[in-house]
Amino acid sequence: MPEDRAPTRIQKKNRAAILDAALNVFSAHGFRGATVDQIAAEAGLSKPNLLYYFPSKEAIHTALLSGLLDTWLAPLHDLDAQGDPMEEILAYIQRKLEMSRDLPRESRLFANELVQGAPRIHDSLSNDLKALVDEKTAILSDWMDQGRIARLHPYHLIFSIWALTQHYADFDVQVRAILGDEDPYEGAEPFVDTLYRKLLTP
Repeated sequence: MPEDRAPTRIQKKNRAAILDAALNVFSAHGFRGATVDQIAAEAGLSKPNLLYYFPSKEAIHTALLSGLLDTWLAPLHDLDAQGDPMEEILAYIQRKLEMSRDLPRESRLFANELVQGAPRIHDSLSNDLKALVDEKTAILSDWMDQGRIARLHPYHLIFSIWALTQHYADFDVQVRAILGDEDPYEGAEPFVDTLYRKLLTP
């Protein structure tokens, strides 16, 4: 899309429609399985119209991922060294569960990118994500040294939180096939609270 003037209301609407459609297609089929034709059809636009806004499938995918990592890192950023350790960790877990419930397509898009070796966000993982996790695991280690939470491997503690909370979005079909009409998040919230309170109590 031309960058020399501000986009019109219709252009903003079409761009948002393309990104929303692409999120559906990429989260369902992965990058390799998705096509521009699928995205255009999902967005209700012609392929030439879509290509006016984004020159390629890669450009659409990059636009989605560029905003996704910030969204994904936000809950961990909020872990406060000055707060109560147990409540800070449980609040982080709660935020991650809420993201799985409210942003399942984004979770699956992120998971698909990682399964493919993270070719488009590897640098961000190695730099931005690693720096943030190093910072927060140092806080966890300090709390452990002070005897305020149980001694655990801090990196694996974070990995376990990711695995447990994101499972509900990334494996939604499996979870709902087993639970039937039961809302998985109604049971997940008290379960993870109990699990991590017991795990972290010194």
